[in-house]
Amino acid sequence: MEILFFCTRWGSEQLSWDSFSRKVRDAGFDGIESSLPGHPTEQEQMMEGLSKHGLKFIGVHWDTLTPNFSNHKSEMEKRLFALAAANPLFITSHTGKDHFSFEQNVELLTRAEEISLLTGVPVLHETHRGKFSFAAHITRAFLERLPWLKLTLDISHWYTVAESYLQDQHESLELALIHTSHIHSRVGFTQGPQITDPRYHEWQEALQHHLICWDKVVGIQKNEGSQRFTFTSEFGPYPYMASSISANAVSGCQWDLNTYMKDLLKGRYTNILTKDYAG
Repeated sequence: MEILFFCTRWGSEQLSWDSFSRKVRDAGFDGIESSLPGHPTEQEQMMEGLSKHGLKFIGVHWDTLTPNFSNHKSEMEKRLFALAAANPLFITSHTGKDHFSFEQNVELLTRAEEISLLTGVPVLHETHRGKFSFAAHITRAFLERLPWLKLTLDISHWYTVAESYLQDQHESLELALIHTSHIHSRVGFTQGPQITDPRYHEWQEALQHHLICWDKVVGIQKNEGSQRFTFTSEFGPYPYMASSISANAVSGCQWDLNTYMKDLLKGRYTNILTKDYAG
């Protein structure tokens, strides 16, 4: 099974697409995960940068924020169709709202799946605070109702919402891991969605809880015969990375953390390509 590593565009918007794409390529990433720029000219620059530097593309839909359900659904449809037209490997979608009803969120998820089938571009749904999938036990109900649902797992959000590492929610967590098709490799903890540095001793417990889940997902994918699996390094800028130092220093620190996570996981999962992996 091939494992590909992507870099988030989030936090590097100040760089041109050509400069950012070159930086990503030179750091050893396979591609970029990004939302679609709003202006057509920048969209062209994005696609040119990806092509020039031989990078793959994962689309992100996060920017449907309208609280009115009807308008929200319409905006989501437009954004998913626009992203699909850019021909990404798949789309990671921040779908729905935590304050929408269960049936309203089911309607959005069902519509996203219809768009996926129409366009041929898979739509995965990120586990994220504020969305339909804001907690493990809530997401479980959707997975049981919609067994075709595929997740982008960002488990840092669930650890924060539950104020625990979900030791008492084993069944909900295991079901989510089975439905996971992509991972955001940010590390959170019980009081926030992002630790300061996964290399520090004091954060090793949090890192290990993430790695246990990621190992299980990789093992599941390997045993199911998947040809490819993907990770995106997604340590974020301020305010995820709270700091009193300069913006440039924060940006550099974010880049270091994301390249570290890529290298850590690439080394960890190298053997998956040459031998059986049980997770």
